[in-house]
Amino acid sequence: MNRLALPALAMLLSAALTGGATAAGPPPLLTLEGTIALPGVTGRIDHLAVDLAGRRLFVAALGSNRVEVVDLRQGRRVQEIAGQSEPQGLAWLPDRRELVVASGDGRVGFYGGDPLKPLAMLKLGDDADNVRVLADGRPVVGYGAGALAILDAGRRAVATTVTLPGHPESFRIDGARAYVNVPDAARIVVADLAAGRLVADWPTPGARFNFPMALDAPQNLLAVVFRLPARLRLIEASSGRTLATLPTCGDADDLFFDLPRRRLYIMCGSGHVDIFQAAGGADYRPLGRVGTRSGARTGIFVPEQDRLYVAARANGADPAQILIYRPTP
Repeated sequence: MNRLALPALAMLLSAALTGGATAAGPPPLLTLEGTIALPGVTGRIDHLAVDLAGRRLFVAALGSNRVEVVDLRQGRRVQEIAGQSEPQGLAWLPDRRELVVASGDGRVGFYGGDPLKPLAMLKLGDDADNVRVLADGRPVVGYGAGALAILDAGRRAVATTVTLPGHPESFRIDGARAYVNVPDAARIVVADLAAGRLVADWPTPGARFNFPMALDAPQNLLAVVFRLPARLRLIEASSGRTLATLPTCGDADDLFFDLPRRRLYIMCGSGHVDIFQAAGGADYRPLGRVGTRSGARTGIFVPEQDRLYVAARANGADPAQILIYRPTP
């Protein structure tokens, strides 16, 4: 036998005796199940929303001034709602079967039917942005130089306004409380939506551009990501006390808790999803990083489907797509 072949034979015998365990690495934290093309979409993509019953995904194609409607059963784009002006925030109202679209020109549109058609348009003010929905079905929209508007979905009018110290970015709702990122004022504020006033104000010295936010209400835990420096901050929601600060990927714009797995997913324009795992309570530790695409900084985690959708903007020869990931148990 050729003496050069002996090391290779030894390796094969070792692999056979161990069942090949040394050749197999750990399973990926996120498995890319597929992609859905967004034909003609260029420029920045902002936030997403989902219609669970209808298995539709809505995508704010800000750079193309339209909203994309994706049929998740068919795995394709089935409608585009054109004529928008920099759509940013989206919310689906399941009881009314209506889509709410907040746009950079300050308009909030309501769309219903199949296919979706305009029902009403409300002018709020400049830079209508993130949208959330209260338990009673009322949409809440952040906009302007600093305000949250609670809307009457039936009348499609403003019911209450809460004044903020600057333009709101991501915010999360727990009952009548809203936790709001206000990066222009370098702070996080807490609003009582029923009373229409602020009840807490937490400055964020040494950290800037707090855009994404997620809330684990059962654990009384708020997660906020800053871009400068790129840090994940875990905060006690009842007090504003910082529990931990951890490095993360750059240019983050969306952040979600995976409560059954006790994980956090951070979507970053650097081309990554950073994943953190709870070791106990608020003790989260880095678990891994999954590559996506440069500029893919928005998405949505849908617990009911156990899927993470990441919006990848067109980049060179790569067209705009929705990347569909299945988390590994």
